[in-house]
Amino acid sequence: MASKPARRTPIWRLLSRRIAADLRLGFRLSALGRWTQMGATPERLLIAHQDIRTADPTVAADIYAGVFVFSGQIVEAGGRSPFEIEPAPSPEWAAALHGFGWLRHLRASDSPLSRSNARALVDDWVRSSAKLPDIAWRPDVVARRILSWLSQSPLILEGCDRPFYQRFMRSLARQVRFLRHSFSDVQDGLPRLQAAAALVAAAVSISGQERHVRSALRVLDLELERQFLPDGGHVSRNPAAILDALIEILPIRQAISARGVSPSPTLMGTIDRMMPMIRFFRHGDGSFARFNGVGVTPRGLVATVMAHDDSFGTAPANASHSGYQRVEGGQAVVIMDTGAPPPAAVSASAHAGALSFEFSSGQNLIVVNCGAPASNRGEWRTAARSTAAHSTLVVDDASSVRFLSGRLERWLGPLILEGPGPIEVHREDTPDHVVLTAAHDGYQGRFGVIHERAIALTADGRRLNGIDRLQPAEGSAAMAERYAIRFHLHPSVRASRAAGGSSVLIVCPDGEAWQFTANGAEIALEESIFLAGLQGVRRTEQIVLHGRVDANPDVAWRFDRQAAGRSAARRAPPSEAPRLF
Repeated sequence: MASKPARRTPIWRLLSRRIAADLRLGFRLSALGRWTQMGATPERLLIAHQDIRTADPTVAADIYAGVFVFSGQIVEAGGRSPFEIEPAPSPEWAAALHGFGWLRHLRASDSPLSRSNARALVDDWVRSSAKLPDIAWRPDVVARRILSWLSQSPLILEGCDRPFYQRFMRSLARQVRFLRHSFSDVQDGLPRLQAAAALVAAAVSISGQERHVRSALRVLDLELERQFLPDGGHVSRNPAAILDALIEILPIRQAISARGVSPSPTLMGTIDRMMPMIRFFRHGDGSFARFNGVGVTPRGLVATVMAHDDSFGTAPANASHSGYQRVEGGQAVVIMDTGAPPPAAVSASAHAGALSFEFSSGQNLIVVNCGAPASNRGEWRTAARSTAAHSTLVVDDASSVRFLSGRLERWLGPLILEGPGPIEVHREDTPDHVVLTAAHDGYQGRFGVIHERAIALTADGRRLNGIDRLQPAEGSAAMAERYAIRFHLHPSVRASRAAGGSSVLIVCPDGEAWQFTANGAEIALEESIFLAGLQGVRRTEQIVLHGRVDANPDVAWRFDRQAAGRSAARRAPPSEAPRLF
């Protein structure tokens, strides 16, 4: 592989845009800015688009009791308005509160008490809107609130009096005008797509907005074209972003059709490309592969989204535009990250997982990445993004990308400052096996080495072979000393040393067993953490191959499925090197 310079982020350009956006937001929240957003109050709502997110009616009881749980943080209002709580426990908690996505839980309880509570909380927000903190008027939060109010309008407005209806419509119209004026300042990526969806929903749902329908649809089409790649993946490289986007645009497609407007070819074509990618990232147990920000997979929501699939397309094998490869053999599935970091503006959730992979067999998850935590705990999120939290090779305990830190991180977010260049992938599909070979230069600048990985899965899915190799980069002096190749195991499996410590036996919950062996490095079984579980953070284990670059730059390893009833004593002896491709 020819060496390439590591890609650097144009951070100062992003900083200047952020400063300009904050200045414009300050003006819009000033007295003069609010005056420019004045306009006529619409008479009524025409339709309410559907919110297909899963809802929990038990949450309604907590909200009625004044208990608000967002982003893993609990706040008890204690009889006060939740919008008066100062300071909020975190920006994420405040954004969730002012986004009103929790209204769906009140609607799910389907009781007069929940309807009354929802109306009271919305009215409380409307009456105090001029005194709310800036985060309540951050454009992405405004977009989320518009979508929530429109989709839950039957809950909010049923049985209300005329004065409340007028206050609601006046506030809603002002927020829509605010979002139109500030759309260009919405954070890039999914927040901006959500803002485009909010503008379309408002144009088709609010009376007197017909003149905005065409322009709003054009904005949505432009965002879909810009954000979604030819294979259906999202530009952020976060697999969960595909699901999150479908949650927004599927109801919009229905709302457009309900108003007699034909969805555009761009909208329909993007949905058709995205649906097979949902299948691409799923393991046999239904969970998403844990790459670049994926945490707990909401199984019910995935099922709801898949019920809207009209294409019935199969999962692709090669998602080269998104930077992923999928290999299937028998019941086994391997999904591998073969992409460079995403553009800086959408890299806040991206991980340093170049050439990491996940491996499953049927319902059994075997090798995984640590995943992203459900709650926004900074220390866990930072750890989850490191290369060491992924099933790949780590040089000298360093990550393959450099993250923004310090004051700039607090201002712009945890963006990727520098990372590998484009990754070249070679895929060979034969009747006997599929071989993937790829290399990245994320360690070239600091350590003078290129990491190359090749894996092969047999057609029957009973053997997974791999080779990890560190090569001196062209024109660079190798400075790396030690490396570790990590294979994080799912918490559901049990691992133990076997064959005198030269192999590891992995036993799955249903009794399926796999033997791991390696040639050229010391095998260790160490502690690990799984961050993407329904039960929260869970302890697990990882197989780690330790080595020195100067002594053994090539390491071959292998997972073999064991025949039922085969004893550990009859497995491959320690001296047998794993067979390769």
